[in-house]
Amino acid sequence: MEAIKVMPCLDMKNGRVVKGVHFVDIRDAGDPVENARFYQEEGADELAMLDIAATVENRKTRLEWVRQVSAVIRIPLTVGGGINSLEDIEQVLEAGADKISMNSAAVNRPELINEAAGQYGSDKITIAIDARRNQAMTSGFELVVAGGTTPVGKDAVDWAKQCQSLGAGVILPTSMDGDGTLAGYDLEFTRAIADAVTVPVVASGGAGTLEHFYEAVVKGGASVVLAASVFHFRTFSIREVKEYLQSKGLQVFL
Repeated sequence: MEAIKVMPCLDMKNGRVVKGVHFVDIRDAGDPVENARFYQEEGADELAMLDIAATVENRKTRLEWVRQVSAVIRIPLTVGGGINSLEDIEQVLEAGADKISMNSAAVNRPELINEAAGQYGSDKITIAIDARRNQAMTSGFELVVAGGTTPVGKDAVDWAKQCQSLGAGVILPTSMDGDGTLAGYDLEFTRAIADAVTVPVVASGGAGTLEHFYEAVVKGGASVVLAASVFHFRTFSIREVKEYLQSKGLQVFL
Protein backbone atom coordinates (compact mmCIF):
# COMPACT_ATOMS: atom_id res chain seq x y z
CA MET A 1 0.00 0.00 0.00
CA GLU A 2 1.22 3.50 -0.83
CA ALA A 3 1.82 6.03 1.94
CA ILE A 4 -1.34 7.79 3.08
CA LYS A 5 -1.36 11.56 2.64
CA VAL A 6 -2.83 14.08 5.06
CA MET A 7 -4.40 17.16 3.48
CA PRO A 8 -5.75 20.13 5.45
CA CYS A 9 -8.40 22.15 3.62
CA LEU A 10 -8.80 25.92 3.64
CA ASP A 11 -12.43 26.77 2.88
CA MET A 12 -12.29 30.41 1.83
CA LYS A 13 -14.86 33.21 2.10
CA ASN A 14 -14.24 36.97 2.11
CA GLY A 15 -10.49 36.41 2.35
CA ARG A 16 -10.71 34.30 5.52
CA VAL A 17 -10.60 30.60 6.25
CA VAL A 18 -14.07 29.51 7.41
CA LYS A 19 -15.75 26.28 8.47
CA GLY A 20 -19.38 25.29 8.50
CA VAL A 21 -21.59 22.33 9.33
CA HIS A 22 -23.51 20.72 6.45
CA PHE A 23 -22.12 23.58 4.30
CA VAL A 24 -23.84 26.25 6.47
CA ASP A 25 -23.43 27.83 9.95
CA ILE A 26 -20.11 29.31 8.85
CA ARG A 27 -17.57 30.48 11.43
CA ASP A 28 -14.15 32.09 11.12
CA ALA A 29 -11.07 29.86 11.24
CA GLY A 30 -8.24 32.31 10.68
CA ASP A 31 -5.94 33.79 8.07
CA PRO A 32 -5.22 31.62 5.00
CA VAL A 33 -1.52 32.51 4.69
CA GLU A 34 -0.84 31.89 8.39
CA ASN A 35 -2.75 28.60 8.24
CA ALA A 36 -0.97 27.46 5.08
CA ARG A 37 2.46 28.20 6.52
CA PHE A 38 1.55 26.48 9.79
CA TYR A 39 0.30 23.33 8.05
CA GLN A 40 3.41 23.00 5.92
CA GLU A 41 5.59 23.31 9.02
CA GLU A 42 3.40 20.70 10.74
CA GLY A 43 4.05 18.16 7.98
CA ALA A 44 0.99 18.35 5.71
CA ASP A 45 1.57 16.37 2.52
CA GLU A 46 -0.72 18.55 0.42
CA LEU A 47 -3.04 21.51 0.92
CA ALA A 48 -6.48 22.22 -0.52
CA MET A 49 -7.99 25.68 -0.86
CA LEU A 50 -11.64 25.92 -1.86
CA ASP A 51 -13.34 29.22 -2.63
CA ILE A 52 -16.68 28.04 -1.26
CA ALA A 53 -18.68 31.11 -2.32
CA ALA A 54 -17.39 31.44 -5.90
CA THR A 55 -20.01 29.30 -7.63
CA VAL A 56 -22.92 30.58 -5.54
CA GLU A 57 -21.79 34.18 -6.13
CA ASN A 58 -21.26 33.40 -9.83
CA ARG A 59 -17.65 34.58 -9.93
CA LYS A 60 -14.15 33.25 -10.50
CA THR A 61 -11.71 32.03 -7.86
CA ARG A 62 -9.89 34.93 -6.21
CA LEU A 63 -6.43 34.61 -7.75
CA GLU A 64 -4.82 36.84 -5.11
CA TRP A 65 -5.68 34.23 -2.47
CA VAL A 66 -3.95 31.58 -4.57
CA ARG A 67 -0.85 33.73 -5.03
CA GLN A 68 -0.62 34.60 -1.34
CA VAL A 69 -0.97 31.00 -0.16
CA SER A 70 1.23 29.38 -2.81
CA ALA A 71 4.00 31.88 -2.01
CA VAL A 72 4.47 30.49 1.51
CA ILE A 73 4.33 26.72 0.85
CA ARG A 74 6.26 24.12 -1.12
CA ILE A 75 3.76 21.26 -0.80
CA PRO A 76 1.24 20.68 -3.63
CA LEU A 77 -1.73 23.06 -3.57
CA THR A 78 -5.13 22.08 -5.00
CA VAL A 79 -7.44 25.03 -5.67
CA GLY A 80 -11.17 24.85 -6.37
CA GLY A 81 -14.22 27.07 -6.57
CA GLY A 82 -15.53 28.99 -9.58
CA ILE A 83 -13.29 27.22 -12.12
CA ASN A 84 -15.40 26.96 -15.27
CA SER A 85 -13.09 26.93 -18.29
CA LEU A 86 -9.62 26.10 -19.59
CA GLU A 87 -8.80 29.80 -19.24
CA ASP A 88 -9.76 29.68 -15.55
CA ILE A 89 -7.58 26.60 -15.05
CA GLU A 90 -4.66 28.32 -16.77
CA GLN A 91 -4.98 31.38 -14.53
CA VAL A 92 -5.21 29.37 -11.31
CA LEU A 93 -2.17 27.24 -12.22
CA GLU A 94 -0.23 30.36 -13.21
CA ALA A 95 -1.15 31.92 -9.84
CA GLY A 96 0.67 29.07 -8.12
CA ALA A 97 -1.72 26.12 -7.79
CA ASP A 98 -0.33 22.66 -8.58
CA LYS A 99 -3.75 21.13 -9.20
CA ILE A 100 -7.28 22.40 -9.73
CA SER A 101 -10.55 21.04 -8.43
CA MET A 102 -13.82 21.34 -10.30
CA ASN A 103 -17.34 20.42 -9.29
CA SER A 104 -20.33 22.27 -10.74
CA ALA A 105 -18.58 23.22 -14.00
CA ALA A 106 -17.68 19.60 -14.70
CA VAL A 107 -21.27 18.49 -14.04
CA ASN A 108 -22.58 21.20 -16.34
CA ARG A 109 -20.12 20.35 -19.12
CA PRO A 110 -18.41 16.97 -18.62
CA GLU A 111 -16.23 17.37 -21.72
CA LEU A 112 -14.35 20.11 -19.83
CA ILE A 113 -12.71 17.31 -17.79
CA ASN A 114 -11.46 15.69 -20.98
CA GLU A 115 -10.23 18.99 -22.40
CA ALA A 116 -8.49 19.93 -19.15
CA ALA A 117 -6.81 16.53 -18.77
CA GLY A 118 -5.67 16.68 -22.39
CA GLN A 119 -4.16 20.12 -21.97
CA TYR A 120 -2.68 19.94 -18.46
CA GLY A 121 -2.50 16.21 -17.63
CA SER A 122 -4.81 14.10 -15.50
CA ASP A 123 -2.59 14.52 -12.44
CA LYS A 124 -3.59 18.19 -12.28
CA ILE A 125 -7.34 17.57 -12.46
CA THR A 126 -9.32 16.77 -9.30
CA ILE A 127 -13.08 16.37 -9.48
CA ALA A 128 -14.95 17.19 -6.29
CA ILE A 129 -18.18 15.25 -5.91
CA ASP A 130 -20.70 16.45 -3.34
CA ALA A 131 -23.57 14.08 -2.62
CA ARG A 132 -26.42 13.38 -0.26
CA ARG A 133 -28.30 10.21 0.49
CA ASN A 134 -31.20 9.47 -1.85
CA GLN A 135 -32.54 5.93 -2.13
CA ALA A 136 -33.96 6.69 -5.56
CA MET A 137 -30.37 6.51 -6.89
CA THR A 138 -28.79 3.13 -7.71
CA SER A 139 -25.90 3.73 -5.30
CA GLY A 140 -28.07 5.53 -2.75
CA PHE A 141 -26.19 8.80 -3.29
CA GLU A 142 -27.35 11.76 -5.38
CA LEU A 143 -24.98 14.31 -6.88
CA VAL A 144 -25.46 17.92 -5.68
CA VAL A 145 -23.83 21.10 -7.00
CA ALA A 146 -23.56 24.84 -6.28
CA GLY A 147 -22.07 24.46 -2.80
CA GLY A 148 -24.44 21.66 -1.90
CA THR A 149 -27.56 23.70 -2.70
CA THR A 150 -28.80 22.01 -5.87
CA PRO A 151 -29.53 18.28 -6.38
CA VAL A 152 -28.85 17.12 -9.93
CA GLY A 153 -30.87 13.89 -10.18
CA LYS A 154 -27.71 11.95 -11.09
CA ASP A 155 -26.11 9.03 -9.30
CA ALA A 156 -22.91 10.23 -7.61
CA VAL A 157 -21.02 6.94 -8.02
CA ASP A 158 -21.88 6.69 -11.72
CA TRP A 159 -20.62 10.24 -12.06
CA ALA A 160 -17.30 9.31 -10.41
CA LYS A 161 -16.79 6.54 -12.97
CA GLN A 162 -17.58 8.95 -15.79
CA CYS A 163 -15.12 11.50 -14.40
CA GLN A 164 -12.31 8.94 -14.37
CA SER A 165 -13.11 7.85 -17.92
CA LEU A 166 -12.95 11.50 -19.02
CA GLY A 167 -9.48 11.91 -17.52
CA ALA A 168 -9.85 13.02 -13.90
CA GLY A 169 -6.74 12.15 -11.89
CA VAL A 170 -8.23 12.44 -8.39
CA ILE A 171 -11.77 12.13 -7.00
CA LEU A 172 -12.70 14.14 -3.91
CA PRO A 173 -16.10 12.99 -2.58
CA THR A 174 -17.81 14.91 0.21
CA SER A 175 -21.00 13.71 1.86
CA MET A 176 -23.24 16.61 2.76
CA ASP A 177 -24.69 14.41 5.49
CA GLY A 178 -21.32 14.37 7.24
CA ASP A 179 -19.68 17.70 6.41
CA GLY A 180 -18.40 19.56 9.45
CA THR A 181 -20.21 17.28 11.90
CA LEU A 182 -17.05 15.71 13.40
CA ALA A 183 -19.05 12.46 13.42
CA GLY A 184 -16.73 10.69 10.98
CA TYR A 185 -16.32 10.44 7.23
CA ASP A 186 -19.24 8.95 5.32
CA LEU A 187 -17.48 5.60 4.91
CA GLU A 188 -20.24 4.07 2.82
CA PHE A 189 -20.05 6.89 0.29
CA THR A 190 -16.24 7.04 0.27
CA ARG A 191 -16.00 3.26 -0.20
CA ALA A 192 -18.61 3.27 -2.97
CA ILE A 193 -16.51 5.82 -4.89
CA ALA A 194 -13.19 4.08 -4.11
CA ASP A 195 -14.56 0.75 -5.34
CA ALA A 196 -15.82 2.36 -8.55
CA VAL A 197 -12.57 4.07 -9.64
CA THR A 198 -8.86 3.30 -9.74
CA VAL A 199 -7.55 6.88 -9.30
CA PRO A 200 -6.75 8.23 -5.80
CA VAL A 201 -9.78 9.07 -3.65
CA VAL A 202 -9.66 11.84 -1.05
CA ALA A 203 -11.82 11.23 2.03
CA SER A 204 -13.55 14.47 2.99
CA GLY A 205 -16.20 15.73 5.38
CA GLY A 206 -16.71 14.91 9.04
CA ALA A 207 -13.38 13.92 10.65
CA GLY A 208 -13.57 14.38 14.41
CA THR A 209 -11.36 11.70 15.99
CA LEU A 210 -8.06 10.01 15.16
CA GLU A 211 -9.96 6.79 14.56
CA HIS A 212 -11.95 8.50 11.79
CA PHE A 213 -8.77 9.02 9.76
CA TYR A 214 -7.86 5.36 10.08
CA GLU A 215 -11.38 4.26 9.13
CA ALA A 216 -11.30 6.48 6.03
CA VAL A 217 -8.38 4.45 4.73
CA VAL A 218 -9.21 0.94 5.94
CA LYS A 219 -13.00 1.01 5.58
CA GLY A 220 -13.42 3.87 3.11
CA GLY A 221 -10.61 2.98 0.72
CA ALA A 222 -9.17 6.51 0.63
CA SER A 223 -5.51 7.20 -0.08
CA VAL A 224 -5.68 10.84 1.03
CA VAL A 225 -7.44 12.08 4.18
CA LEU A 226 -8.69 15.66 4.08
CA ALA A 227 -9.88 17.56 7.14
CA ALA A 228 -10.58 21.14 8.15
CA SER A 229 -12.23 21.70 11.54
CA VAL A 230 -9.98 19.42 13.61
CA PHE A 231 -6.89 21.13 12.18
CA HIS A 232 -8.16 24.73 12.14
CA PHE A 233 -9.34 24.58 15.74
CA ARG A 234 -6.23 22.60 16.77
CA THR A 235 -8.06 19.51 18.01
CA PHE A 236 -5.23 17.45 16.54
CA SER A 237 -1.93 18.25 14.92
CA ILE A 238 -1.06 16.73 11.57
CA ARG A 239 1.78 14.88 13.26
CA GLU A 240 -0.65 13.33 15.76
CA VAL A 241 -2.78 12.05 12.88
CA LYS A 242 0.24 10.63 11.08
CA GLU A 243 1.68 8.97 14.18
CA TYR A 244 -1.70 7.44 14.93
CA LEU A 245 -2.02 6.04 11.40
CA GLN A 246 1.51 4.69 11.60
CA SER A 247 0.78 3.07 14.97
CA LYS A 248 -2.14 1.25 13.31
CA GLY A 249 0.15 -0.17 10.63
CA LEU A 250 -0.40 2.32 7.83
CA GLN A 251 2.41 3.93 5.89
CA VAL A 252 2.71 7.72 6.12
CA PHE A 253 5.29 10.39 5.28
CA LEU A 254 6.70 11.48 8.65
